[in-house]
Amino acid sequence: MGHKPARGSTGRDVEEILDGLYTTPPPGFVARREELAAAAKADGRVEDARLIHAARRPTLAAWAANLLLRSEPVESRRFLELGLALREAYRGLDGDRIKELSHQRGSIVSALSRQAGAAARDAGHRLSDAAQQDVTSTLRAVLADPDAAERWAAGRLESALTPPAGFPSSADVPAGAPREPVRAPAAPKSSPPRGKDELAERRRRRQNQLAQARKAAAEAGRLLRRERAGQRSADAALKQARTRHEHARQQVAAAEDQLREAREELQRAEQEQQEAGERCRAAADAVARAERAAQDAAQESERLATPVR
Repeated sequence: MGHKPARGSTGRDVEEILDGLYTTPPPGFVARREELAAAAKADGRVEDARLIHAARRPTLAAWAANLLLRSEPVESRRFLELGLALREAYRGLDGDRIKELSHQRGSIVSALSRQAGAAARDAGHRLSDAAQQDVTSTLRAVLADPDAAERWAAGRLESALTPPAGFPSSADVPAGAPREPVRAPAAPKSSPPRGKDELAERRRRRQNQLAQARKAAAEAGRLLRRERAGQRSADAALKQARTRHEHARQQVAAAEDQLREAREELQRAEQEQQEAGERCRAAADAVARAERAAQDAAQESERLATPVR
């Protein structure tokens, strides 16, 4: 009987915990790792705590590649199937098949790389150009290298992957290359049906693989069309946003001009108010002096009008 991973009180085994840990954004990875290790240790799962504590923090690009695998399981599985079919075609020097799959390869890698960048952005971490290039390199490695494909499929990449230098393009395959590079060995004359059966079986397997590859390529084409439609929609939204931004900027500029003019008018009004106040006070003083003079004159007139006795 195989060993069954220990489970804690939460019902989660260490493999599930590690899978979740490697989708944690790198800035919070160490803190989350220590928290999970401490919880496992407190739960009496000392070996699980050791395994969790040994997990290495992934680079931003590796984390984005892990996130893509977890967030897009169907498309990731199809991508792995495409890589398997492509490597089979290269091994068999199947020129027509290589051309068919290679035409799709660049577009699919670009589309999935953008999806990984979008997933990272949605999780709060925008990828730099260098990190985005590392994601693209990782996806190319997954197509070319079975070991890279296995590492990515595990969902716990710690660093970006690099495709092998010797992985050729479709132009490197000679025209008219045979579809069956390894011929069935000549069987003894006494048993020719066996060789024919083996060749038929190999052809049947090849046809099945070709059907799967074509299906993966068709799905990849649909993914590409969907991504392009999304890009067109995003471009249109960006154009509208830029138009609204320019309109708002013009409104702000006009409002600032009106505010400046209003402030200048306020200053002029305050100056005029001050001058009018001074004139008003001067006029009031003049009126007061005239009233006193009139009163004095009236009193003097009344005094003079009184008969002398």
